[in-house]
Amino acid sequence: MSRYVQDLSKAMSQDGASQFQEVIRQELELSVKKELEKILTTAPSHEFEHTKKDLDGFRKLFHRFLQEKGPSVDWGKIQRPPEDSIQPYEKIKARGLPDNISSVLNKLVVVKLNGGLGTSMGCKGPKSLIGVRNENTFLDLTVQQIEHLNKTYNTDVPLVLMNSFNTDEDTKKILQKYSHCRVKIYTFNQSRYPRINKESLLPVAKDVSYSGENTEAWYPPGHGDIYASFYNSGLLDTLIGEGKEYIFVSNIDNLGATVDLYILNHLMNPPNGKPCEFVMEVTNKTRADVKGGTLTQYEGKLRLVEIAQVPKAHVDEFKSVSKFKIFNTNNLWISLAAVKRLQEQNAIDMEIIVNPKVQDYLRRFESIPDMLELDHLTVSGDVTFGKNVSLKGTVIIIANHGDRIDIPPGAVLENKIVSGNLRILDH
Repeated sequence: MSRYVQDLSKAMSQDGASQFQEVIRQELELSVKKELEKILTTAPSHEFEHTKKDLDGFRKLFHRFLQEKGPSVDWGKIQRPPEDSIQPYEKIKARGLPDNISSVLNKLVVVKLNGGLGTSMGCKGPKSLIGVRNENTFLDLTVQQIEHLNKTYNTDVPLVLMNSFNTDEDTKKILQKYSHCRVKIYTFNQSRYPRINKESLLPVAKDVSYSGENTEAWYPPGHGDIYASFYNSGLLDTLIGEGKEYIFVSNIDNLGATVDLYILNHLMNPPNGKPCEFVMEVTNKTRADVKGGTLTQYEGKLRLVEIAQVPKAHVDEFKSVSKFKIFNTNNLWISLAAVKRLQEQNAIDMEIIVNPKVQDYLRRFESIPDMLELDHLTVSGDVTFGKNVSLKGTVIIIANHGDRIDIPPGAVLENKIVSGNLRILDH
């Protein structure tokens, strides 16, 4: 009888704790809802509906964030993807091309992810407007690539730019220069979500502006936001109405991500007759790519796993070139009809990856170090990097409390441990 009473008491205690946590979650969601409603009242009339969609999307994401219990990935369930899930490019190319490749191309849309700033490259403004070669920018070269495609095959492949609130205004100003190019260019904006305070879990923003004090109060969510934003913009329906069937999605700064006719033919004319709605281009890992997302087999399905989702104890295993041999290039081929169907069914369940905002991080770098041959890096404390620093092998830099370490310009650190106090002063 005593054992039964103890077990019942334990169960009641656990149930009570669970109920208490649920009450806290409900109260927090109510508080966030009220804060978002206050923010929405500050939206100008012409931005009201768009802002409302963004804040509604954030509320759904925040609800899921509160419901998550522990890591979303159980490492014990992760397996290598089946061999037949990855098709060698040579096999796809060996099928050749049909005579009607132009009509196949006319069903394609090229989408470039253009939401990022050039801060990681030491530049201001949109990354797409950085000069690359002969004064041509990433955007210039992208437009030239698609124009060449349209002229060669006498087709009408449009370019769609997914901008963010950080890049939209500057990008639209530049688009006027392409008015005489043989490329139709469309834009839509990815969502704009408020950052939340780590302690209170309430929005940092108090109004819809994103200048001045509010500059860091908003953020564009990850690339997975493309599905909802594309659908909400109305552009998806427009393109389907024009007879478009697939989009080829890639990063704006990946100039190697060009339209591959063999992959397109594989999608439009599948060898087994079964339509394919999603293809991800992957490639073999090198030492520079070990942190890239990789495909895995998870509970009987293919699943992309990013390093931010990996438990710390398994990070080295995740980086292993022998176990996970490929990484995601973020070049995606997606059926427009499938995006429409899944959005209307509310069936796209994207992963939530928490990304703490670290302010002033980039101010510690005069230029981004060369890390092509870097295997492991640990930096702790007050550390700054000069220009043209090269890091190789395993590098550990630790500045103790009250100390500062300045890595001098041009320094090459290979398999080094730097600690104590190191400062290079101008004189």
